[in-house]
Formats: sequence, structure tokens, C-alpha cells
Amino acid sequence: MMQSTYTINDVKRVIDAVGDVAANTTVSILVTDSRRIINPAASLFFALNNRRDGHQFIVDAYAAGIRNFVVSHQPDTIMPDANFLVVDNVLAALQALSAHHRNQFNIPVIGITGSNGKTIVKEWLYQLMCPENNIVRNPKSYNSQIGVPISVWQMNDTHTLGIFEAGISVPDEMEKLETIVQPTIGILTHIGTAHDEGFEGREQKIDEKLKLFKNCKQIIYNYDQLKDHAEELKSHECFTWSRKFNLADLYVFSETTISGKYYLRAVYNQKEIECLIPFRDGASVENAIVCWATMLAMGYSAADADDRIERLTAVSMRLELKTGINDCSVIDDSYNSDIQSLEIALNFLDQQNQHHKKTLILSDIYQSGLEEEALYKQVAQMIKDKQVERFIGVGAALQANKAYFDLPEIHFYDDTAALIKDLGKLHLHQETILIKGSRSFEFEKVSRALVQKAHETVMEINLNTLLSNLNYYKARLNPGVKLMAMVKAFSYGSGSFEVANILQYNKVDYLAVAYTDEGIELRESGISLPIMVLNPEPLAYDKLIYNKLEPVIYSFNLLDEFVKFAQENDIAEYPVHIKIDSGMHRVGFEDFEVEALCDLLAVNNYMRVQSVYSHLAASDAEQHDLFTLKQIGIFEKACAQIEDTLGYYVIKHVSNTSGIVRWPNAQYDMVRLGIGLYGVDAAVSPDDTSLRPIATLKTTVSQVKKVLASETIGYNRNGSLKTDGQIATVRIGYADGYRRAFGNGVGKMLVNGVLVPTVGNVSMDMCMLDVSAAEVKEGDEVIVFNDQLRIEELAQQIGTIPYEILTNVSERVKRVYFYE
Repeated sequence: MMQSTYTINDVKRVIDAVGDVAANTTVSILVTDSRRIINPAASLFFALNNRRDGHQFIVDAYAAGIRNFVVSHQPDTIMPDANFLVVDNVLAALQALSAHHRNQFNIPVIGITGSNGKTIVKEWLYQLMCPENNIVRNPKSYNSQIGVPISVWQMNDTHTLGIFEAGISVPDEMEKLETIVQPTIGILTHIGTAHDEGFEGREQKIDEKLKLFKNCKQIIYNYDQLKDHAEELKSHECFTWSRKFNLADLYVFSETTISGKYYLRAVYNQKEIECLIPFRDGASVENAIVCWATMLAMGYSAADADDRIERLTAVSMRLELKTGINDCSVIDDSYNSDIQSLEIALNFLDQQNQHHKKTLILSDIYQSGLEEEALYKQVAQMIKDKQVERFIGVGAALQANKAYFDLPEIHFYDDTAALIKDLGKLHLHQETILIKGSRSFEFEKVSRALVQKAHETVMEINLNTLLSNLNYYKARLNPGVKLMAMVKAFSYGSGSFEVANILQYNKVDYLAVAYTDEGIELRESGISLPIMVLNPEPLAYDKLIYNKLEPVIYSFNLLDEFVKFAQENDIAEYPVHIKIDSGMHRVGFEDFEVEALCDLLAVNNYMRVQSVYSHLAASDAEQHDLFTLKQIGIFEKACAQIEDTLGYYVIKHVSNTSGIVRWPNAQYDMVRLGIGLYGVDAAVSPDDTSLRPIATLKTTVSQVKKVLASETIGYNRNGSLKTDGQIATVRIGYADGYRRAFGNGVGKMLVNGVLVPTVGNVSMDMCMLDVSAAEVKEGDEVIVFNDQLRIEELAQQIGTIPYEILTNVSERVKRVYFYE
């Protein structure tokens, strides 16, 4: 069965659009991003007015081959053979079309909402119920006003069950999603603090979420959470669970750990039943209980539910970008393979520019809802469209359909063991490799073979959060203001090309690095954005110009050196940036030097001034606002003098991260976003959860020891416990960036959710923690900092600033980048 198709005239009628139809073609794919086009002939592009106006990208989508568009106004550019369906609200049209599509099917649909656990519960229910069902569900966590209609659009007549999660952040969103999902069974997961800021209170948030269930035949929820909402739920058949009240349908009265698993005993239908969960953390246990209750409510036997839940596997909803062997980059998505998540993974592969060659390792795809031949024709076309050069297929179905894969290099294997045996013969070298496999193929073994080995201290970088932070600041820019992103110092410790790739893909205007070598590394990794070099070295001018990097000129000596080099190499009109010292007194032309600078610029045709900028010394501090105003005045005066001399317009920028928020009138033509991109901004209230740290530094416990109070711990015998207890040695030390100043109880880390202090001196490669109050074993994960134990807290502990904490993390600490 192919995807459902609609004629353009049908779409026009459903969404109540106006406009002439040039050709009554058919569409089967909904597109909202011009960078993510797989099959343009079958695509319908929605020009959404979200963070960016989608109408700006219609020309790009047309150039990529799309001929069908839903718009709020006709474009100015003439595009022959294109159909433009004009509506008042493009998002509402997308939702209406998806709701109409949902109405064509009469199958059970589970709708899931809550603050936490939606995606895990959805994926676990998929694992639990797929043996007897062909299930359609959201790819990854597509649960938004855009994600839900895209997800429901996948439904076709081969499906026997739908499972869709729905997330909201403000009132009045859920009713729209309910119209699209139309669930027959509702599940409410944990209600926590997520998105509290969008509602007047917790009760309003619950009321809004319950709107998803207004037409459900059955609702499954935690009795403890909704015991005060009985009136709202009385018209529905309800199945409740509880760990506190025996009034619930499923009353969990006993919980204990057995052989590393979590053992539950409960009363159901006046009988005692049991369930063994292969996870021990609190969130997983609660999510598993939700799944247990759902299976019982839907008629599964207690024995069958117990058997299947015991075999649940961890859900990985993220793509991980890792450093591979032989100078490769490895994108690890080795636990999940379906047509929708493959498209997401291929788009992420397409963003990577660090290597010219792109390779895909793919297993057979199960439960696609498509006939096998149609499925692999579509997969082959997707791969070809993303210009994958080397394809490695594993599984009988891929082998049977290998004729469709018309690519420069193809290899097929019966199973994973055969591929691993042959890896050396494939000569994988200097390429980006996407590993995408169904869980049964155990592609994690392939990942282990291809990922460069490193010790167990890693810094995880959440690229979704980085993008969210970027959009946080973009939303605060005045119309037309450009954005320069600071990626100096290994992107504040977060990586170089890995961060630059996502910034380039999301269309920032400029990048800035500290030194020429940093810019060269980005160019060699495929970054084509303009790059400003803050501290250019005259001896490297040849490399700078060869790599089309743009130097900052901040002194007369630097200016003379650049002019001399340009004269000797017959260079004219080369782009440069002029730095003004408006009061920070670090580098730059001072106020009294600007007139002499203008005299030199007036007779100079070797360079073209791209921008004039300065740096605010205390933009985040209210007590220094008068000084900031003085800086702004000096800067504006210098800009006026320089532009008057040059006779042309230059880009002006003075605002750093905190300046973007606190000084909107000083945004001028461009702003420079630095540490705020990484989730730290002194000008943003800690209560504003819209801005979040992107990095998690974690390590593991190498050994646990019992120690008497009379014994000493570590170098110089500085450490000891007040009472008999135990210590854990963890794999991080000052060579990794965890400074000696954190020793002897100053620093604290999170072990299994418990905050524990250091004890004794920090060593080069390890340190010790007092874990007397925690349950710890060798191999347990230890959090040094994350979005709970924030780097601002670590900075306060040792009297420094977050910048130093981030940039101190050694490059020997493995970086793992993930995209959800």
C-alpha cells in the first residue's frame, strides 16, 4: 500500500482555499521546511509563518522541484506550472488537512499527553503492542502543533492501531490537536513542571491537557494526580492506577529491587499480580506502570503484560554524533528504524559538512505500512536525493530489493555479523557515517566498532537545545538585525564544526573565531559562512586570505601590516572589521584615534570595511548602565566618522549576549551571540526556563571503597570522613578540566540523583566523592554539570565565571553531540 494521495483540487476543497489550479496533480507528502525535501513531485509545501516566514523559502522549494504550495498570499515571483492555494492561516490549513485525513480511518487511536514521559510511553507501548498490530505513531517526539498533523498524515489503511503523543505549552492548543488525533483511548502521563510558565497554574495546565480526551471512550491515568477532577471525568470509562490508594483499578502496594530489576506487586480485579521492570530509575518505573495499566485496560492478561514489560528495551530518541575511527564522523541511530525517522536522520546527515563523502549503514525496516517493493523504492530515492555516496544494506529485504539502489557504491550483507566481519575491507576513511538500524539487528555493535575509543568521561552537547537557545535570541531581535555567533575557543568548549554546522544550517549571518587556525578548521570542515577573526596574526595573513577569513583590525600596527601584505600580493577591497575601544580598554581604536584612522581609511583601497564594532564591558549589570550608555555614545560617534569618511554603509554591532536582552535599542545592524547560545546569560532570570544549558559533563564510578573516619584520603592526606562511610573514585581530574579548587568538599556531583561532595584533593585523572549517603556501585553514571547542577553553581563554588568552567573542559574529554 502506497501513501495516501490527494489531488490538489481535493486539498483546495478541504482547506477552503482560493487560487487557480494550474494542474490537478496529486500529493502525498507534507513539507514545512525547504531544506528537507525528499520527493518534490509528490510534496505539498506549507509556507508557515513560524520563527521565519515560510514565504521567504518558496523560491527555494520551487527550485528543488515542488509545484504545490499552501500560502497566505501569492508570491511576487512568477513560477510557471505551480499551484498556489491561498488561505487565511497556513498552520490552520495544515491541521485541517490532517484532521480530514484522520477522518478516513476507523481504527483505535491512543492519545498521550502529560508533562513528562509522553515519548517513552508511546515508544514502549509500540514495543509492547506491535506483535499483533501494525502501528502508526509520531516519529521521535513530533508532538507539537506542526508535529502532530505531520505524524497523523502517515496513517494508511494497513494500520490497525495509532499511538500519538500531544504536547502543549500555552492554553487553547490542545483542542486543535484533539481534532487532528481524535483519540479513542486517552493516557495521561506524569504532570510535572514542564511548561508551567505558559499557564496560570497547575490546575489550568491539567484542564488544558484533559481536552485531548473529550471524545475518548476510555481514559487511563494516575488516580493520585486527578482525584480532584472526578467531575470532569465522570462521563468517561476510566482506568486508574495508584501507588498510594487502594481505590484505584491497579493498586501498586509493593516495590523492591531484584537482581538489578524493579519488582512490583499490585492488586487488580481483587487479585494480586506482579510485574518485573528492567529499569530502576524513578521516571522509567512510573512510565512502565503507565504502560502496565494501559495493557490491562486494553484487555491484555496480567501474565502477558508482565512477560512483555520485562523485555522492554531502552528508548533512544536521539541521533548521536561521535568521533569515529580513521578520521570519520559517526551518527549513531542504531536502535530505531522506520521511514519517518530515516528521513529525519538523513536530514541530519545532510547538515554535516566536515567530510565530502557520506555513507549510510541501514538495516531492513519493519512495520512501515507499505508494501516491501514500494517501501524500498521510496528509501532508495530518499538516499539518492540526499546524495549518499556509499550505501551498506543489512538484511534479507534490502538484498531482495537492491536493484533500486542506484548509488556510486553499494554493499549488502545478510546480517550484522557479516558486516562487522567485513568492516576492514570497506576502508571507511574521512567520511560521515550514519548508522540506522532496527533494534533486532544490534547495530550498537557496528557503532562500537566504528567509534573512536575514549575514556568514560564525556561531554554531551544537546543540539536541539542549542537551536532552541538560538531561536530564543532571534525572537528578541529587531526586524532586519543580523546575528553573529561566537564559536571561538572550541565553541566555548562545545566543539567546532559540530556547532558551526547547525548554525550554518539554521542561517546565522556570521561566525566569529579568535584565531586564524580556528577559522581554517571550519573552512576545512565545509563551513562557508562569513567568518570574522578577532585576533589575526600578521604572519598568517596568507592563510587567512586563502581561506576567505575576515580579519579584525584593532590597531595602527595591525592596519599597517595588512596594507603591506595587500600591496605585496596585489589585493584590493578585502573585507575587514574595525574594532573600537569604547571603554573596555582591551583592544581597539580609542576615541582620540578615530580621526587618524579615518585619514588612513580615506586613502586606502586595499580593504573594504565590512563592519565597525565595539564591546560592552558590563551590559548585564544594572549598576553599570550609565557606563554602558557612555560606551554606546562613543561607539556611535566613531561609526558616524568612519561612514562619513568611507562614503558607504557599514554593518554596526556592539551588543553581546546580555546586550541583546537588556539593550534592544543598541542592536544596530547585527548582534554577537556568545555564551548565551550555550545556555548561560547573566541578564536572563534563572526562572526563565526558555534558555537552557546545552552541555552535560558526565563520568563514571571506577571503584567504591569503605573508609573509616580515622583514615585519610588522597594526596597530602587532606581528605577524611567525619564518620565511617564510603567513597567513590570517579574518572575525572584536573587534566580533564575539573580543577583542583573543587577538592576537599568544595565541589559537588550528582550520583543517582544524590548531590555528594568531593573528598580529598583532586588528582590529575580522578577524584573521590563522599557517597556515604547514596546507593552507588562501580560503573554508575556521575553528573559533573547539567541543566540541574548548572555551571553557574560550579563557578560560584570556586569563585570564577561560567566561561572558564566551559572552556576548561579538556579536549581529551570525548564530545558526543545528539539531536532528538
